Amino acid sequence: MSAASSISGKGDAKNTETYDVVVVGAGFAGMYMLHRLRGQGLAVRVYEQGGDVGGTWYWNRYPGARCDIESMQYSYSFSNELQQEWEWSERYAPQPEILKYANHVADRFNLRPDIQFDTRVERAAFDERTHGWSVTTSDGKAVTAKYVVLATGCLSNARMPDIKGLPNFKGQVYHTGHWPHDQVDFTGLRVGVIGTGSSAIQSVPVIAAQARHLTVFQRTANFSIPARNAALTPEERDTFRSNYPEIRRIAREEMRNGIVQELPDRGALDDGDNARRAKYESRWAYGGLTFLSVYNNLVLDKTANDTAADFVRGKIAEIVSDPQTAKLLQPRDHPIGSKRICVDTDYYATFNRPNVTLVDIKSSPIETILPNAVRAGGKDHEVDALVLATGFDAMTGSVAKIDIRGREGQTLNAKWAEGPKTYLGLMSAGFPNLFIITGPGSPSVLSNMIVAIEQHVDWIADAIATMRDRGLDTIEASKDAEDKWVAHVNEVVHATLYPQANSWYMGANIPGKPQIFMPYIGGVNVYRQICNEVVAKGYEGFVMTATGWGRKVAVS
Repeated sequence: MSAASSISGKGDAKNTETYDVVVVGAGFAGMYMLHRLRGQGLAVRVYEQGGDVGGTWYWNRYPGARCDIESMQYSYSFSNELQQEWEWSERYAPQPEILKYANHVADRFNLRPDIQFDTRVERAAFDERTHGWSVTTSDGKAVTAKYVVLATGCLSNARMPDIKGLPNFKGQVYHTGHWPHDQVDFTGLRVGVIGTGSSAIQSVPVIAAQARHLTVFQRTANFSIPARNAALTPEERDTFRSNYPEIRRIAREEMRNGIVQELPDRGALDDGDNARRAKYESRWAYGGLTFLSVYNNLVLDKTANDTAADFVRGKIAEIVSDPQTAKLLQPRDHPIGSKRICVDTDYYATFNRPNVTLVDIKSSPIETILPNAVRAGGKDHEVDALVLATGFDAMTGSVAKIDIRGREGQTLNAKWAEGPKTYLGLMSAGFPNLFIITGPGSPSVLSNMIVAIEQHVDWIADAIATMRDRGLDTIEASKDAEDKWVAHVNEVVHATLYPQANSWYMGANIPGKPQIFMPYIGGVNVYRQICNEVVAKGYEGFVMTATGWGRKVAVS
C-alpha cells in the first residue's frame, strides 16, 4: 500500500527511497504503529532485525516461556473483530501461541508488505536542512523519512554476561533471550542455568524434567507467585468478549498497571494477622501478579511490605524440602515487588527433585567456565550445556545500539550517558520528529505492555496527523518540559520502595550503566490523563514549528 516515492536532490543519490515514517521494530508496538499510520494514508517502512514479526515473542522461545499477564487482557483492543475472533487457549498464553497471534495480526491487516525483515537500523541522523531523517540500514541502504518511530521494545536487547572462560566451553550455550528456533532437547544432559530471573524461573522446571542433572547458579533470589495456569473455558472467553468495552475502559482509565483486577480498599496493617493471612492465602491460591494488589500500600510502606514478603518466604519454606535450599531461595535483599515479581509453574517444587542442585554464587562466585564445567567457589560443576538466563539491557539497550544523531550532530547515547532523558517517555529534546514507543519515563514495563503500547501509538499517530493538518514541519520536546518530567519521574518513584532494589528497572544488571529508575511509576491511568491534558493545552511542552513559513507555533 505505502510504496516509497523516489526523489533526487542535491547531495542525494538518485532514486533514494523516501517515506513519511520509518518505524524500527515489528513487535506489537511496531505492527500497530504501521496499521495506524497506514490508515492515515502515510507511506511507512518498518525495519525488523528478526526474521518475522513478534518482537520479544519472536526471540524469547526458551522452555516454559509464557506471558505473566492473562491472555484475554494481553491482547490488542484496537479491533473489536480481532478480539472477538481470536481463541486464546490458556489463562496465560505460552510463547508459541502469542507468536501465532502476532502472525495472525500481521496477516489479517496485511502488514508484511511494508516490513523489511532481517534488517537492522544502524544509523539515523536528523537533517536540519530538510527537517527530516536519514536512516541507514544493515543492508547498506539509506532512506529518508520525515519521522522516525522507535518501536524497539523494552526487553529486546539480550545481555551476554562477561564470564571468564565462557568462549572455552565445549558444550552448547544458549541465551534465553536468543533461543534457537529449532527445539532444544536436554534429555540425558547435565545442564547449568546461570541466573534466576523470570526466564530462568519459567524454564527451570521444564529443563529439570528433561535433563539428567540440572545445576542452577543463583546470585540473587527472586520472589515468585504461582501462575495457577489452566485451560480457558468457552464460558470464560465469552464472558470476557461480551464485557470487553468496559474491561478495556477500566484498564486504561482506572488501573495503575493496565490490568483489570479487584482494587484494595485498605493497607496491610489495617487488617489483623488472621485476616491478612487469609487474604494472602486467597491471592496465592488464585495466582498471578494480582498478589501484590491485595493491599494498597505494599510498595509504599516497608512494614506493610514485610508482611507480604514474610508470607511468600513462608510458602517457599513449606514447598522446598531441604531447609538450606529453601533459605537460599528466600529473597531477603529487596522488598517484594520492587523487582518485577515473577509468575511460575512449580519453580520452587523443582528443587525437591533429586536431579536438581542449587549453587549460591553470591557466597561462592563463578570463577571461570571450563571446557566441561562451571567453577564456583573452588568447586567444579560438570555440565554438558549452559543456559544463560542473564536478562536484558532493559529500556535503553535496543535504542543504544543505533547511532542516533539529532540537532548539531548530538548523539542520543551521549545525551543519555548519565541516564535517559525524555518528555513523557515519548520524545527527547534535541531530536525532532523522533518518537519512542514505551520509552524510559513512561509506565511501560510497570504495566500491561499492550495497554501502554496502544496508548503511545495512538498519541503518536494523532500528533503526526495534527502536524500534517496544520502544515507543520517539526515537533520536539522542549528542554524545560523534559527536565521537569525527569524530575517528576524521580520524585514519584522515591516515594516508593522501588529504589531499594538493584533491579533492571534501575539498570543495575548492566555494569557501568547509570543507576536511574527508568519507568514512570505514577500509573497508566494517571499517565494517560497527563498525556491527554498535554494535547488539550496545545501540545504543552512540545515545540512545533512550521519552518517553511519562518515561524514557530505552540511553543511551551
